[in-house]
Amino acid sequence: MSRLAKQPIVIPQKTEVSISEGEVRVKGPKGTLTRDMGRHVSVEVLPEGVAVSQSGNSIEARAAVGTWASHIRNMIEGVNKGFTKKLIVEGVGYKWDVQGKTLNLALGFSHPVKMSIPEGLTVVIEKGTLSISGFDKELVGQFAANVRAQKPPEPYKGKGIRYEGEVVRRKQGKKAV
Repeated sequence: MSRLAKQPIVIPQKTEVSISEGEVRVKGPKGTLTRDMGRHVSVEVLPEGVAVSQSGNSIEARAAVGTWASHIRNMIEGVNKGFTKKLIVEGVGYKWDVQGKTLNLALGFSHPVKMSIPEGLTVVIEKGTLSISGFDKELVGQFAANVRAQKPPEPYKGKGIRYEGEVVRRKQGKKAV
């Protein structure tokens, strides 16, 4: 069993965790998250916190316990603090702007790229930096990955979209003979 899953997950003030009909529901100041439980894991709410244990003795059950403990920790942290991912765009003429629930990207293609912003996320642009924030860690990370996938950074000039703090390994270009 995972070392993280052996300890109960502490529930902070103003947060409710409930389990019903095979789903975990976490309600906090920022919103409510629900997730269907796996069949290999049993979750129960105790006075000292949320306890995650394996329901069988299989390899899948042992592997799922730590994963589920992390999912519940992320749900509790999300409804209390929220999550943020920052993206940076580099390149001449590369830019982005938000109009309502649509993210417009100009990435050097012959057409503008339009992406709809999922419900529950807020997107803010400040000086070439795009901040994606929300209370669902999975949704924030997936949307950030989808935006980055539109134009990943290339290794010769470093143009494209990258995460804040991401290091792009640069290659040497052609040499003149």
